[in-house]
Amino acid sequence: MPIKRILAVLLCVTCTVVKSMRLEEGRLVVSVAPRKGQRCRCPHCNRRSPVHDCSQSPRRWRTLDLGSTMAYLEYATLRVKCPEHGVVTASVPWAHHASRFTHAFEQQVAWLCVHCNRSVVAQLMRIDWKSVGPVCKRVYDRLDAEAGNRFDGLVCIGIDETSYKKGYKYMTVVLNHDTGRVVWCAKGHGKEVLKSFFDLLTEDQLESVRVVTADGARWIAEVVAERCPNAERVMDPFHVVSWMTDVLDEVRKMAWREARAAEPKNPKRKRGRPKKGEEPKPSKTDAVKGSRYSLLKNPESLTDAQQVALERVAREDERLYRAYLLKERLRDVFKAKNGIDAAQLLESWLRSASHSSLDVIKELSKKIRRHREAIVRSVELGVSNARVEAVNNKIKLTVRMGYGFRNINNLIALVMLRCSNLPITLPGRV
Repeated sequence: MPIKRILAVLLCVTCTVVKSMRLEEGRLVVSVAPRKGQRCRCPHCNRRSPVHDCSQSPRRWRTLDLGSTMAYLEYATLRVKCPEHGVVTASVPWAHHASRFTHAFEQQVAWLCVHCNRSVVAQLMRIDWKSVGPVCKRVYDRLDAEAGNRFDGLVCIGIDETSYKKGYKYMTVVLNHDTGRVVWCAKGHGKEVLKSFFDLLTEDQLESVRVVTADGARWIAEVVAERCPNAERVMDPFHVVSWMTDVLDEVRKMAWREARAAEPKNPKRKRGRPKKGEEPKPSKTDAVKGSRYSLLKNPESLTDAQQVALERVAREDERLYRAYLLKERLRDVFKAKNGIDAAQLLESWLRSASHSSLDVIKELSKKIRRHREAIVRSVELGVSNARVEAVNNKIKLTVRMGYGFRNINNLIALVMLRCSNLPITLPGRV
């Protein structure tokens, strides 16, 4: 095999003619040219167009290293006059028209970004830290275009928003529950952002959506009801129980403040060992203090000490313990085997909560009653927003691994590379 052909295989370039090579300041520079069928093409529409002019100085593209030696492709580019896009630089088969890196080089950078942080990738590939994000964006656009329409076959989807950049900004994520694949991600949250997702769907794709899982956000429910009237919204069990745990923690704080205010202030004890009978008796304040984890944890996960603390709360503060029992009864709703049992358990819980002496629990009962049908359907269908919450954790991990992203589009591209199951591989491997 000729040495030029071997070099083309090593550099992972196709439709390319290798003309010559040389070492320049410790770097390998390879002079190349597109094959005849790939010349004079518009980079936007790939249409063959007449030559407008030729560059006086050749352009270089960074390609894969050969061993420890940095390698570049060199070619004097042409400008063509496209009937649709005007005068533009002709495309080359080995790189994107707006990039100074070859496709193989960008593919390797993107694969590394999926598995390690951006600073390490920049150091390993010997490129600038700021160049990694745009590379991921170009690779994602190319792979997404080759993969086809990712909105086909949507039946059960999950919608949620997650924060990034120290929690001050948000992005909205849509996931396909059947494949576990993120199908859409965008900056911001709210009605207008979610409507932009449904605007991308055709009429057939909108009709195919049957189930939408989400939290209790009203803007999600309103947009789903408007754009997907045939779909039913399913309430996520985790968010429903978290509402109750937040209320339970607030009741615990109220109980501690009331007990502390009602407890008489004992005189300060003198120094030395206390005499017999002088030990302070256990009080209601002591029972409530330090019981947070005993109240919020699941009963099967309690330690022996937490179980003792919970029994003490039951003896000293009956109102707080009733609130704890309401939390456990709400969890039992999602343990039901069918929708009928879940509906009966939920209705019983709503009656008890609505007659509670605590206003915070009454308000929660009204909130849960508004989502009653969605909660029952979540038990019947056996779906939740757990996959979306897992993707949110991946997004936060991606931000931490990248030490922040200045461009939200680059962050979204990397999230899609990690969470949308696109077939990203290392160069030269299938």
